[in-house]
Amino acid sequence: MKKFSNVLLAAGAALALMVGSAMAQAPKPPSAAALGYAKDILTSKNVSMIYQGAVPGLVQRTKDVLLQSNLNYQKDLNEVAVQVAKDLAGREKEIGEEMARIYATAFTEQELKELAAFYKSPLGVKVIAQEPVAFNTARQYMDQWAQKFGEEINGKFRAEMKKRGKEI
Repeated sequence: MKKFSNVLLAAGAALALMVGSAMAQAPKPPSAAALGYAKDILTSKNVSMIYQGAVPGLVQRTKDVLLQSNLNYQKDLNEVAVQVAKDLAGREKEIGEEMARIYATAFTEQELKELAAFYKSPLGVKVIAQEPVAFNTARQYMDQWAQKFGEEINGKFRAEMKKRGKEI
């Protein structure tokens, strides 16, 4: 019996350590000011463009899936889709709220304040405008590079296979 109670005590101590460790690792909720700065940053970056069509898009996708197995209800499903989209309009703002919370947790309040000011500065405005252009140009370059490099790799494969007497 003593052995069993020692095991229970050890298990309890281990559990207490795990819970304490998990609680110590949980980030504290961001301040209202940090959330405000995070929202300013996201607004400056026009992040809402990413998710503004989320509700109608998901309603449409759901309707399309339901139509696949219920073609005879097309008229009803079309009408219901309009109503569901209307009922759920604005829920995409939940995404923005969570994104702000994530930002406010990832950066200190002071960092967020500085970032918010930066994105309102002339250079910050330029970064917001030019970054997508730069990324797109870089992606195009990487696509071209990968195509060309892939051809080089293919050539090496073919050459090595030819040395082995195998044409591919």
